[in-house]
Amino acid sequence: MALQNKIKILILDDEKQFTEELSGFFQGSDYESFEANTAAEGKKILAANDIDLLILDVRLPGVNGLDILKDVKIQYPSMEVIIISAHGDMDTVIKAMRLGAFDYLRKPFRYIDIQIAIERTQKYLQMQRRLKHMEERNSLISKNLEEKIDRQFIGISPEIREVFDQAITAANYPEANVLITGESGTGKENIARIIHYSSSRKDHIFCAVNSSAITESLLESEFFGHKKGSFTGAISDKMGFFEVCNQGTLFLDEIADMPLNLQAKILRATEEKVITRVGDTSQIRTDFRIISATNHDIHKGVEKNKFRLDLLHRLNTLHIHIPALRERPEDIKPLLVHFVSVYSTKFNKPNLTIANEVFDLLRRYDFPGNVRELRNMTERAIILCKGNQLGVHDFPVAPQRTALPVENADSVNLRNNELILIQKALQRANFNQQAAADFLGIHRDALSRKIKKYNIPISKSEE
Repeated sequence: MALQNKIKILILDDEKQFTEELSGFFQGSDYESFEANTAAEGKKILAANDIDLLILDVRLPGVNGLDILKDVKIQYPSMEVIIISAHGDMDTVIKAMRLGAFDYLRKPFRYIDIQIAIERTQKYLQMQRRLKHMEERNSLISKNLEEKIDRQFIGISPEIREVFDQAITAANYPEANVLITGESGTGKENIARIIHYSSSRKDHIFCAVNSSAITESLLESEFFGHKKGSFTGAISDKMGFFEVCNQGTLFLDEIADMPLNLQAKILRATEEKVITRVGDTSQIRTDFRIISATNHDIHKGVEKNKFRLDLLHRLNTLHIHIPALRERPEDIKPLLVHFVSVYSTKFNKPNLTIANEVFDLLRRYDFPGNVRELRNMTERAIILCKGNQLGVHDFPVAPQRTALPVENADSVNLRNNELILIQKALQRANFNQQAAADFLGIHRDALSRKIKKYNIPISKSEE
């Protein structure tokens, strides 16, 4: 996140000559100024520009400047306000400060007075920006989005940045269904929430459903709703997930575990956007988007007739695969630093540091539980830590990685050895990419990216 170069200032005063003169004073400086002579003009400028500082007259035609101050601090809490007035009294000053004004100046004032006031404010604004920059430097999402999804999304690797870019692209197409794949603990629901809250559906419900956690007898009622008296226990009409998610997003986790008898009904509802409650005959139209996720190879489910191919095609309009943490070791350090910061605050253990050996240890660990495992591991380490530094003894892991033996590899060059491993796996699997990926212990999509990266022939005839 690049820091802004200029402080944006809005001058809101009913005297046009005053706003023009003050704006002229700011020309050629480190400030960019805007002028407004009515409250309505000021609101338009505030809505269209990222204003840092508001210079506000306490008396405007038809409105009290303190009321504007109150509204501004609610709508734009990070904006600073300097109150000015030719009729100031101590009560007004006290009210302005209580409402959040940064400073108060009485007219007439010298330009040096406003300059000093702004410089004090500017230092504060710059400090706030640096703090925000530090908070977000390893986070791929803004603090505002973090608050909406109640989660963080930390990473610096090219792989995780590509995942984030794909999520934002998906958010720009709110009618397209999305399939998210990845091992358990990689953050599939995080991505689903980022897509929803970055899309035009963000003001409507995001409903997360674990497809494997609902009993089969209640599946149809949960998804489609039911009419009162349609079965024992149906004491009132109930909306199902599809109806609840009208104009919003339905997130189906563990989609591969959904029973076959429900899949056909899910397919029809997804195609027609029309559902019928259990025990009812009237149809209900609903506009929802489905984001689904699985940590299984869903194509194997199709091959074994456990998952419908037509439903997969319907859900897989856009596909996002999240690489395992071991495939992007650059993300381990920023994630660990973040989790240490969170849990040291939570458990009131400030000033904890991390020994460099910890980073080396964890980079060699496979992390079968991915980011979730790292988070839980960090929480445990901080709870049991006796001193002020986390060491390798606080992270009892086995750092061995499982890989195919490399024959005749006298080089320790990572790229060369990875190339040899992939070639051997493809040969052993008779160039079946899924089987080769299984040999290597990685996802098929990860193998496809590496094949493209190293320009590896993918069939015997191409060698």
